[in-house]
Amino acid sequence: MGLYIIVSVFILMVSVLIILVVLVQNSKGGGLASNFSGSNQYMGVRKTADFLEKATWTLAVTLLVLSLASIFVIPKGGEGANNVTQVEERAGGPLPGPTAPVPGPGQQPE
Repeated sequence: MGLYIIVSVFILMVSVLIILVVLVQNSKGGGLASNFSGSNQYMGVRKTADFLEKATWTLAVTLLVLSLASIFVIPKGGEGANNVTQVEERAGGPLPGPTAPVPGPGQQPE
Protein backbone atom coordinates (compact mmCIF):
# COMPACT_ATOMS: atom_id res chain seq x y z
CA MET A 1 0.00 0.00 0.00
CA GLY A 2 2.85 2.38 0.81
CA LEU A 3 4.53 1.90 -2.57
CA TYR A 4 1.23 2.61 -4.33
CA ILE A 5 0.94 5.94 -2.52
CA ILE A 6 4.53 6.85 -3.41
CA VAL A 7 3.98 6.05 -7.11
CA SER A 8 0.71 8.03 -7.06
CA VAL A 9 2.47 11.07 -5.59
CA PHE A 10 5.19 10.84 -8.27
CA ILE A 11 2.52 10.64 -10.97
CA LEU A 12 0.87 13.79 -9.62
CA MET A 13 4.22 15.64 -9.42
CA VAL A 14 5.20 14.68 -12.98
CA SER A 15 1.74 15.67 -14.22
CA VAL A 16 2.04 19.13 -12.70
CA LEU A 17 5.56 19.53 -14.11
CA ILE A 18 4.52 18.51 -17.61
CA ILE A 19 1.61 20.97 -17.47
CA LEU A 20 3.99 23.77 -16.49
CA VAL A 21 6.54 22.89 -19.18
CA VAL A 22 3.88 22.74 -21.88
CA LEU A 23 2.39 26.07 -20.79
CA VAL A 24 5.81 27.73 -20.91
CA GLN A 25 6.23 26.68 -24.53
CA ASN A 26 4.64 28.53 -27.39
CA SER A 27 3.39 26.73 -30.47
CA LYS A 28 5.39 29.05 -32.71
CA GLY A 29 8.59 28.81 -30.71
CA GLY A 30 8.00 31.99 -28.68
CA GLY A 31 7.13 31.03 -25.11
CA LEU A 32 9.99 31.32 -22.66
CA ALA A 33 12.46 31.50 -25.53
CA SER A 34 11.04 34.85 -26.71
CA ASN A 35 12.21 36.52 -23.50
CA PHE A 36 15.85 35.92 -24.43
CA SER A 37 16.38 38.14 -27.44
CA GLY A 38 20.15 38.59 -27.14
CA SER A 39 22.26 36.32 -29.33
CA ASN A 40 25.28 36.25 -27.01
CA GLN A 41 23.49 34.73 -24.01
CA TYR A 42 24.57 31.47 -22.45
CA MET A 43 21.27 29.76 -23.20
CA GLY A 44 20.00 31.40 -26.32
CA VAL A 45 16.59 31.09 -27.90
CA ARG A 46 17.31 27.84 -29.71
CA LYS A 47 18.93 26.15 -26.70
CA THR A 48 15.97 27.09 -24.50
CA ALA A 49 13.51 25.63 -27.01
CA ASP A 50 15.60 22.44 -27.26
CA PHE A 51 15.69 22.13 -23.47
CA LEU A 52 11.92 22.57 -23.19
CA GLU A 53 11.32 19.99 -25.91
CA LYS A 54 13.61 17.47 -24.24
CA ALA A 55 12.00 18.17 -20.86
CA THR A 56 8.55 17.59 -22.36
CA TRP A 57 9.53 14.25 -23.89
CA THR A 58 11.34 13.14 -20.74
CA LEU A 59 8.37 13.99 -18.53
CA ALA A 60 5.95 12.29 -20.94
CA VAL A 61 7.99 9.07 -20.94
CA THR A 62 8.34 9.26 -17.14
CA LEU A 63 4.57 9.65 -16.78
CA LEU A 64 4.00 6.64 -19.05
CA VAL A 65 6.45 4.47 -17.08
CA LEU A 66 4.99 5.52 -13.73
CA SER A 67 1.46 4.81 -14.98
CA LEU A 68 2.47 1.33 -16.10
CA ALA A 69 4.35 0.74 -12.84
CA SER A 70 1.27 1.70 -10.83
CA ILE A 71 -0.51 -1.36 -12.23
CA PHE A 72 1.93 -3.63 -10.47
CA VAL A 73 1.77 -1.89 -7.09
CA ILE A 74 -2.02 -1.63 -6.76
CA PRO A 75 -3.07 -3.16 -3.43
CA LYS A 76 -4.66 -6.56 -4.00
CA GLY A 77 -7.39 -6.67 -1.31
CA GLY A 78 -5.78 -8.00 1.84
CA GLU A 79 -7.19 -8.80 5.26
CA GLY A 80 -9.25 -5.64 5.40
CA ALA A 81 -11.14 -6.33 2.18
CA ASN A 82 -14.80 -7.16 2.61
CA ASN A 83 -15.61 -9.27 -0.43
CA VAL A 84 -18.55 -11.66 -0.47
CA THR A 85 -16.28 -14.45 -1.69
CA GLN A 86 -13.88 -14.00 1.21
CA VAL A 87 -16.73 -13.92 3.71
CA GLU A 88 -18.18 -17.12 2.22
CA GLU A 89 -14.80 -18.83 2.40
CA ARG A 90 -14.40 -17.88 6.05
CA ALA A 91 -17.95 -19.09 6.84
CA GLY A 92 -17.29 -22.42 5.15
CA GLY A 93 -19.86 -22.15 2.38
CA PRO A 94 -22.49 -19.90 0.91
CA LEU A 95 -24.02 -17.38 3.24
CA PRO A 96 -27.56 -18.04 4.46
CA GLY A 97 -30.09 -15.87 2.72
CA PRO A 98 -33.77 -15.64 1.95
CA THR A 99 -35.06 -18.84 0.41
CA ALA A 100 -38.32 -17.39 -0.86
CA PRO A 101 -38.20 -15.45 -4.11
CA VAL A 102 -38.31 -11.71 -3.74
CA PRO A 103 -41.42 -10.22 -5.40
CA GLY A 104 -40.80 -7.88 -8.30
CA PRO A 105 -42.42 -4.50 -8.83
CA GLY A 106 -46.20 -4.71 -9.00
CA GLN A 107 -46.36 -8.25 -7.56
CA GLN A 108 -47.98 -9.26 -4.30
CA PRO A 109 -45.75 -10.98 -1.70
CA GLU A 110 -46.73 -14.57 -1.00
